[in-house]
Amino acid sequence: MEEYPSIPMERTGKILRRSIHTFLQNYHYFTTVPTLLAFPFSAAVLLSQALLPFSALLPTVYHRLRSLFQAAGFPPSSEFFSILNIKLSQTITSSILVLPFTLSFLLLAKASIIQALCRHKPTVLPSFASFISTYNHILLTQVCNFFIILSANAACFSVLFIAFNCLQAYGYSSPGSLLFLSATGAVLYSIVLANALIVCNLALVSSGMDKLGGYLAFLKAGILIRGRTATALALALPINLALAAVEALFQFRVVRAYYAARSSSPSTALEGIFIAYLYSIIIVIDTIVSCAFLRSCKTASQMDQEGRCSFQISIEGQDVNHRGSNIKTFQGLP
Repeated sequence: MEEYPSIPMERTGKILRRSIHTFLQNYHYFTTVPTLLAFPFSAAVLLSQALLPFSALLPTVYHRLRSLFQAAGFPPSSEFFSILNIKLSQTITSSILVLPFTLSFLLLAKASIIQALCRHKPTVLPSFASFISTYNHILLTQVCNFFIILSANAACFSVLFIAFNCLQAYGYSSPGSLLFLSATGAVLYSIVLANALIVCNLALVSSGMDKLGGYLAFLKAGILIRGRTATALALALPINLALAAVEALFQFRVVRAYYAARSSSPSTALEGIFIAYLYSIIIVIDTIVSCAFLRSCKTASQMDQEGRCSFQISIEGQDVNHRGSNIKTFQGLP
């Protein structure tokens, strides 16, 4: 079986440098329209994490997940499932609280960025019909992404449920065995969820650039990212670290100052607005990086197909020459 020559993928640093160059080249546009559109979402995310301990929804979600894990047969004494239950409860509660802002302001900001990158002059505003069409495709893909992430979580929990029940059925219920399986499950869950989030993010950008919606964008993103997962993870890591750093900065500078003074001063409010604006800028850069990565995947895929076609043609040419030499040899025999 012949092996086709593979086309190398662009390096992570090159994609990041090109994305930052694109952002700085159109700095006045990207720091106004898309950033202001993403600002309500950023403020909602930061405030939801600050108000999460006081939410009446968090205990309900926590107890529901705990009952579900216990009914599935997971060991209640496992530290892994205790931490997982807390983190999942916080993530689900925060996602529900910011869901209206996600489906409106965040997707509108992403649509404006994608429209700007698809035009030769990003500063020229697109038509309203084109903008709404892009937003509709992104909205449909975002709804499908929710179900895909839910399916990924359900698949991981099903595998862990089968593994824990098989372990207990064969008598391996010692604390060491449970700890080993819990650590393995944590690694498996992190890998599956990270890949699902990356593909969903790429599908969201692909739906806006290619005018696709729903599961078609997800399938196309899954095909393009095949063999390039390491690059996608390397691109997502600094963005997520930057978002986490801004969230920690908001907790330290705004939430801590509010609880210390028991009141909100104008300087604290202005500092919170600035941090939310910085969070929005990182979201804009993240979308630009995703668009640059998608174009790089398309270029590598096209070059890979062209390389395979030329490789097949050269192999066929060698076969024809080899057959011709055999015919000449045969004709020269007495």
